[in-house]
Amino acid sequence: MATNRTIRVNELLKREISDILHTRFQARSVRLTITEVRVAPDLRQALVFYSVIGGVEEEAVSAQFLSAEGGAIRQHLARRVVLKYLPHLEFRLDEGPGRAHDVLQLLDELEVPPEPDGEEEPK
Repeated sequence: MATNRTIRVNELLKREISDILHTRFQARSVRLTITEVRVAPDLRQALVFYSVIGGVEEEAVSAQFLSAEGGAIRQHLARRVVLKYLPHLEFRLDEGPGRAHDVLQLLDELEVPPEPDGEEEPK
């Protein structure tokens, strides 16, 4: 279970990483959204979940960008956030929004039979 401090650090890192991406790396991160940050209790590791607008190609480009620029993002973060330990950032694609879109698309494709007029619903 996350402590109040961990929750506050998660939100702080999420906000700051998002701001860094959209100010310092604006052209390359325009399709990225930081959805969640999960910091380990010892603050040495952080999972940074992101979503991407676009298809598989955009996801691959974004993964490559975050892998290459992760160190620079962490350096910018170190200038903004003062913690005893600045966590190592591990970026992971958040597949929740993509799965939700797929489910909604499947639901839209379902054929709903028309309700018969004047008949009662079975009890």
